[in-house]
Amino acid sequence: VQLQASGGGLVQPGGSLSVSCAASGLTFSNYNMGWFRQAPGKEREFVAAIRRSGLGSYYADSVKGRFTISRDNAKKAVDLQMNSLKAEDTAVYYCAATRSVALTLVGQYYYWGQGTLVTVSS
Repeated sequence: VQLQASGGGLVQPGGSLSVSCAASGLTFSNYNMGWFRQAPGKEREFVAAIRRSGLGSYYADSVKGRFTISRDNAKKAVDLQMNSLKAEDTAVYYCAATRSVALTLVGQYYYWGQGTLVTVSS
């Protein structure tokens, strides 16, 4: 199983960025997908998740209304559109896959990508 995250980079506060995750080696439509992030010196935290059907998405309070998660089962991909970015959104962003319904818990995810760095700075 491989989850390949891409799209990170440097963006100014208030700007937008999209990160993507391409999956291979698994039946993608059988898995709920999540995005997590980890800032330097902090624990990995939940950002957003989407159910395997694409019907039902969930967000951390800190990103609700600014971030949007979406998936394309035909392309085996999940995206995270990030708007109105803040300095505190700076982190390495990881995509992950699970068959659990506990979508906000790090420990419930079976497979993880390598992460992509998002830096929000002027």
